[in-house]
Parts: sequence; C-alpha cells; structure tokens
Amino acid sequence: MGRLAVVLGSSALGPGGEAIAAAGAEHGAAIVQRHGARGYVLPHEIDHVANLRALVEQGCDRVLAIASVGSLDAELPVGSLLCPDDFIALHLGLSSFGDERAHRAPRFDPVWREEVLAAWNAGPAKVRDGGVYWQAIGPRFETPAEIRLMAAHAAVVGMTIASECIVAAELGLAYAAICVVDNLANGIGPGSLEIIELEAARAGNALQLHDGLAAVLPRLGAVGR
Repeated sequence: MGRLAVVLGSSALGPGGEAIAAAGAEHGAAIVQRHGARGYVLPHEIDHVANLRALVEQGCDRVLAIASVGSLDAELPVGSLLCPDDFIALHLGLSSFGDERAHRAPRFDPVWREEVLAAWNAGPAKVRDGGVYWQAIGPRFETPAEIRLMAAHAAVVGMTIASECIVAAELGLAYAAICVVDNLANGIGPGSLEIIELEAARAGNALQLHDGLAAVLPRLGAVGR
C-alpha cells in the first residue's frame, strides 16, 4: 500500500501549526499545508491539482484532510469534530481533466472514511459521523441571510474541502476529511461573527488537533498498510 498524506488548513496555521505538522511527519505521513508553505494563499486561489499531484508523486494513495469550518448548528459548538459524508458546492466548476473524464460523480471515499472515523474515535476526541459540508466561494465570510440558507441543508461551511475531494478522486487518491469547528457561522451564535474570536478558538483547537493526529496516525499506518 502507499503512503498516507495529511493536508492541513487554517486549523494548523499560527503558533501551533508547526507542532501539528510535526506530529504528522514524525509518523511518516506526507504533510501539505493547502494554504501554502510560505505566506498565505487565499482559499479560492489554492491550486488543489498541484497540491494533490505532488502527493501522488510521493507515493501517496490516501488523504486525510483537516479543515477549519464554521458550524451551521448551535448544537455543534466550537471545538467539535465532524467527518462529513457529502458536500454542496453548486458554484464549483473544477476538474483536473480537460475532457469528458471530468463528468464524474464525486464523493468521499466510503471505505477510507470509515477507517478514519474508527481510528479517531478509538481515542479520547470523538468525531461526529456524517453531515453535509457546504463549500462557499470565499474569501469573505457569509452574511446571516446566506447562513440561514445554508443551514437548512448542511451542518458546516468552509471554502476548500469539496474542491480537494473532487480532484483527489480524479487522481486516484482515497479522500476523507475531519472538520474542526473554529466558529459558529455568522448569525448562528448570539452575536455577530468576530474574527478575533475565531482566531482565539482556532488557537485553542490546535492542541486538540495535535493530540488527535498524534494518536490517529499510528492506527492508520502512515507509511503503508
């Protein structure tokens, strides 16, 4: 079997990001920061095809994606973990192919997703099984009216996972995601969304993410199965 890749996002930015990446690398996983190793690439400008092709070239056959999300449900609070089982990205026109092979029905890999869930839930940090991920265009956050529309159909909102999932499948990579709730989406909480509160919550979630990856990767067999 091939190597495991871990794709990190906004949850791994900031002071705790290097420690999170190190937790993956020390177990032999290939680590990619989707927002770029240097500087910061905005979500709608990420080159998912280049990121994932590089992983294929490193011998990877499966991807564990970590993503920062906003919760669309007040009962899914900050700090929650969720493994989505579907997504909505109606605006998204994206493929690594330039011909009829682009006509595909994307999905999270069901077998790999179950392995990820079992491995993560074997530890202390439990992951919610299932829920729809709504990919917004970004880079701005959504209005309360937009969130009300999304909340009728999805559990969390982000700006990257659907794109990655589509490209990963086209390149032959099994793909599953763990979403880390860093904020209640705009209008879900009692007040308006404040970026300073989001950043504080993200920093607090970094420790949970580090410990979770350190526990999960040996169970998943980062180098091979």
